[in-house]
Amino acid sequence: MSILNFKVLLKVEPEGGYTVTVPSLPGCVTYGSSLGEAKKMAKEAIELYIESLVEHGEKIPVQNDIYETNILIEANA
Repeated sequence: MSILNFKVLLKVEPEGGYTVTVPSLPGCVTYGSSLGEAKKMAKEAIELYIESLVEHGEKIPVQNDIYETNILIEANA
């Protein structure tokens, strides 16, 4: 068994809660009413997605060659 690392994006929803997407796993989307629940649901969604890939003999995408940073820009908005 190996440890896999996936970047997740959490979007605050106007009605409350968070929508979570996993960019490297197309269609892997979930929701949580709190930040903690959203992270828990994301972990579960990723595990199920990976389980499905393995069952279908598909390759598990890895993010070893992706780097992330933030770039701040001053703008008159």
